[in-house]
Amino acid sequence: MTLLITIIALALVFDFINGFHDAANSIATIVSTKVLSPFRAVLWAAAFNFVAFFIAKYFSGFGIANTVSKAVIEQYITLPVIFSGICAAIIWNLATWWLGIPSSSSHTLIGGFAGAAIMSTIIANGYQTSGFESIKSDVIIKIASFIVLAPLIGFLISSLLTILILWVSKKANPHKANNWFKRLQLVSSGLFSIGHGLNDSQKVMGIIAAALYAAYHKNGIDIGVHDIKNIPDWVAFACFTAISLGTMSGGWRIIKTMGSRITKVTPLEGVAAETAGAITLYITEILKIPVSTTHTITGSIIGVGAVKRLSAVRWGVTRSLLIAWLLTIPVSAVLAGLIYFIFGGML
Repeated sequence: MTLLITIIALALVFDFINGFHDAANSIATIVSTKVLSPFRAVLWAAAFNFVAFFIAKYFSGFGIANTVSKAVIEQYITLPVIFSGICAAIIWNLATWWLGIPSSSSHTLIGGFAGAAIMSTIIANGYQTSGFESIKSDVIIKIASFIVLAPLIGFLISSLLTILILWVSKKANPHKANNWFKRLQLVSSGLFSIGHGLNDSQKVMGIIAAALYAAYHKNGIDIGVHDIKNIPDWVAFACFTAISLGTMSGGWRIIKTMGSRITKVTPLEGVAAETAGAITLYITEILKIPVSTTHTITGSIIGVGAVKRLSAVRWGVTRSLLIAWLLTIPVSAVLAGLIYFIFGGML
């Protein structure tokens, strides 16, 4: 029971870190265009993060949480595996936050979960197996594919939206149009924050659901969760609350990267980028695929920059981000495997 409580606490800590790590996703453009002050922006984003809880509970459901919980084959899900995966995810998230790199909290969680399961299987079979039989490759591949697809979809939608908005408002008074787009940024930022809450909170819900399942089936702790799909309301409420509180704490290092280092963003472009990001997140919510809100909004910001001119995008920064994205799953998996190797037998 102690390990289970520790895992739930660490999962909520990760969710909180995810909130301030990914605060930049929904408020970077609104801060860089000076529509809201940083403090007001994080409060705005946090409020809509929590609104996402009611949308998921009463309308869309928790499909993404179920997808995450099934990344590892059920017979290989144990509390030490989950503990190691969460610890690795927290370490990677804090490291990338400190360096100001907007990496994916989604993929570090999936990578950690899978890496720990692989290592546990290798040890259990006397180092006579690769351990990959413990994970659902189709689920991992589907999630990993959106490292490329999410920013690409965001890029395409934001490019088209920017072109459309420029065409519709070409005869508008520039000053009046700019004021209108500043107001519209409040709406687009709120929509993206809802998408962030819907997507990212559910990932932690899936991990906690897996822990509750393992506690019952592997440890005999009967707390009313006999099926991995059965996620209690308190888990959902706790996860959405944690990510909202994390968002309120801000993530200023990453905001600088997202808001100005990729490309300079105007209110018009901010509306296009945030709306494109929100649409992409809603699409993946329908498909029940956990994606990176970081990747999504980055692709959207690059899209609006590229419409102006390709040279408006700082491609050197973009390449550095892409490298970090590609490294997230394997590095998190290796880190989780090492943590399990060192501490797994003690848990």
